[in-house]
Amino acid sequence: MDFGSFIGVLSGISLIITAIFLGGEVNNFVNVPGLMIVLGGTVAATFLTFQLKNVVTAFKAAFFVFNEGHEDPNEMVTTMIELCTLSRRQGLRTLSSLDTEMDFLRKACNLVSDGSKEELIRESLQIEIDSMRQRHFIIQDVFRKMALYSPSFGMLGTLIGLIQMLNQLSNPETVGPAMAVALLTTFYGALLSTMFFLPIAGKLRARTLLETINLQIIFEGAISILENNNPIIVYEKLSSFIPAKLRLPIDRGRGRRKT
Repeated sequence: MDFGSFIGVLSGISLIITAIFLGGEVNNFVNVPGLMIVLGGTVAATFLTFQLKNVVTAFKAAFFVFNEGHEDPNEMVTTMIELCTLSRRQGLRTLSSLDTEMDFLRKACNLVSDGSKEELIRESLQIEIDSMRQRHFIIQDVFRKMALYSPSFGMLGTLIGLIQMLNQLSNPETVGPAMAVALLTTFYGALLSTMFFLPIAGKLRARTLLETINLQIIFEGAISILENNNPIIVYEKLSSFIPAKLRLPIDRGRGRRKT
């Protein structure tokens, strides 16, 4: 589990609920019609904007925000150095038998082991990276649009509440409660946008950037293997993708990473 995401959601909700408790009754912040307007309107507009499959995929991707499962760039550098060492000792064709769950790494190794030209390898792998970015951008854009729609529907709910309130001006005692209910939809819209939709889009973008770094490491590592570079040179090249303070040193005598 990604404890950063969990702590962020838990602390945010806890602070808001605590502030509501300290300020008055919790029941004053519950309005089912307002939630229906904001949530229903936001979801409806999202389905109207995007294809159904993209919206469903985005909702599934939201669970990845709390998932810690991602590849450390240092581990990816280690993998490419080991493959470089293996190919120098046993030849490029040994890469074709690589057992890995990463489709991108398998494709890179197959292209290298088949003796493909460097230009073809670069084009093929770059297309894969660009396609991944585009797919992820659509998923992130779903939540960015929801973050845009929810405050708008919150304002729409407020206008509906104000219209209903103005129709009851003959009874002054109902004006105050009706005004509070009208403002609740704006509260719901702002809360959903700033507490959920925008943070989810931001976290998914961060995950995409990290995945892109890993794919770029594989990309450059495959080219280095094709060029029969020394593992030390491969390390110096691939470690450039990682901040200097986070890089793990290499054992220059054995061509492997130190842990």
